[in-house]
Amino acid sequence: MQPINPSDIQARIDALKEQELYIHLEMTTGAYAAHFDSSKHPGSIFITNTTVKFSHGSISGSGPYRIGLKMEQGWIYAEGLTYYEEQEKERLIMAGHDSQGKLIVAFQLSKTPF
Repeated sequence: MQPINPSDIQARIDALKEQELYIHLEMTTGAYAAHFDSSKHPGSIFITNTTVKFSHGSISGSGPYRIGLKMEQGWIYAEGLTYYEEQEKERLIMAGHDSQGKLIVAFQLSKTPF
């Protein structure tokens, strides 16, 4: 994975709008590791292979980045993204890692299921 290039990501988002897509979105604030440190408040979200169709999408921030997708009946929003898979041309695959390299957030869009 490569550090996010906002203009490349925006072009990829624009190329995917108004299409039925599969989304994978997950986030954790330590839910997998809370048993190692009881002072950590665990939190997580996981959704995969649900279809979405958005009319507007954008990337913002100066790193870590935010992604927002405007759908007919609401928004999907992810924050904390730091890297993307540059070689992946048919899918948008992004992730956010903490200072120790641990996954914090994953955001993926594809025309086919994950």
